[in-house]
Amino acid sequence: MTTLDNWLKSSHSGGGDGNNCVEIAARPARIAIRDSKDPSAGILVFPPEAFVSFVAALRDGQGHPEPS
Repeated sequence: MTTLDNWLKSSHSGGGDGNNCVEIAARPARIAIRDSKDPSAGILVFPPEAFVSFVAALRDGQGHPEPS
């Protein structure tokens, strides 16, 4: 899959193979997210406000599953 987006990989992914992470691309009026290990698997697209809320929830610890 070829896109003209400028994909940016998270700085938390580290270097080398085997790092699971996401990439984001700013598009007009939306933010796109994809899996860095399998970019052709699909893309999620969000309005900027929803993306900002999503990232804020992750930073606040709301995106982590409860321990078993």
